[in-house]
Amino acid sequence: MSLVPGGLRYTKNHEWVRLEVGVATVGITDHAQHELTEIVFVEVPKVGKKVRKGEVLGVVESVKTVAEIYSPVSGEVVETNLALEESPQFINESPYEKGWIAAVRVSEGSESGELMSPESYKKMLGE
Repeated sequence: MSLVPGGLRYTKNHEWVRLEVGVATVGITDHAQHELTEIVFVEVPKVGKKVRKGEVLGVVESVKTVAEIYSPVSGEVVETNLALEESPQFINESPYEKGWIAAVRVSEGSESGELMSPESYKKMLGE
């Protein structure tokens, strides 16, 4: 059973979102990191990059595969987790704290209302 913290929002692509005063911090869920297995490389976006909902925000590479991370909101990247460049295993060890990928300043009228609640995400996972 995957860890699905309350207080976050989720996407069908297994990204989590912490919304705080117009900024969405984004990472991949516990379920996603289990599926990917050992993460060996993370490509984070550049600060200042403008992203639209559904566009590639970053890339996670594991011993099994390469997976794209999609932005769950539209906006501008205001911070990235550069610690992942040296320690990509943070996503496996702590997907919701040390393993965050980027913070995006959400555009006006962004689509954050389309994100799933923890309950909806658990239902999607079949838990």
